[in-house]
Amino acid sequence: MNSYYVVKSPNSLRTYFSILKAGDLILTRLPLRKEDFALVLDLVQRGVLSYPSFLSQILSKSKCAQTEILQEFMPPNTYVIRNKLGLLEVMPKLSYVDGFITKKDQANCGLGVNFWRDLEEVYNHAGTPVLEFPFVLQPFYKYWKDIRVIMLGDLYQEAYRRENSLNFRQNLFFGGKAEPYELSPEEVAFCKRVMARGCFPYAHIDITYIDDQGPYLVEINLRGGIKGAKIKTTEYDQILKRLEELYLDAWKKDHQPFDVV
Repeated sequence: MNSYYVVKSPNSLRTYFSILKAGDLILTRLPLRKEDFALVLDLVQRGVLSYPSFLSQILSKSKCAQTEILQEFMPPNTYVIRNKLGLLEVMPKLSYVDGFITKKDQANCGLGVNFWRDLEEVYNHAGTPVLEFPFVLQPFYKYWKDIRVIMLGDLYQEAYRRENSLNFRQNLFFGGKAEPYELSPEEVAFCKRVMARGCFPYAHIDITYIDDQGPYLVEINLRGGIKGAKIKTTEYDQILKRLEELYLDAWKKDHQPFDVV
């Protein structure tokens, strides 16, 4: 019987990629670019496993993928725009809206988030280096709560609210302040539904309320900054390591013998 493989580094993944088979386990984050997504599909088709899941890694990399796959959790009228025809199709639905936000597909720390006064301004810049396709489009909500939730499996959970009176980008990277936030049972259940849909074993989840409606999903990622959180880096990393160990222990029960590469 051939041994299963446990791949623990990007270099080993490149070396063993072509021979990985059903049941083999990739136990490292993939260095994903958009052009690599087809390789993930190939691994899934072969039955190769991954921790964290392939889906959670793709969703962490792409705001457009998040919007399309996790649409049911997003604020109303959140769209992925892939070309000018797509933008023209949604414009009539948003004619009543005053102000818009766009999000660059692969950008973090609020660096790819921009405010636009109207749809004509969005249309005039769409497809240029200023606003490259694809991007996420949604109405600008002046009054909204920004809540960061950290859920590390069933081992750790905390939340804090971020506020910035000087910038519509509420995150701490742009000078926001954080204060602890106590999650309601409904909010915990909402976050767990989002994580289950995206196959996230752990996550940083940004949720919001708009005009007291919600919660809605703003963004989800496997990793994120913990500035503003009570948990410290050492404890955070120890918990993630423990979650990985628990997954590997469960995998070993049905995958013997195996080689770590």
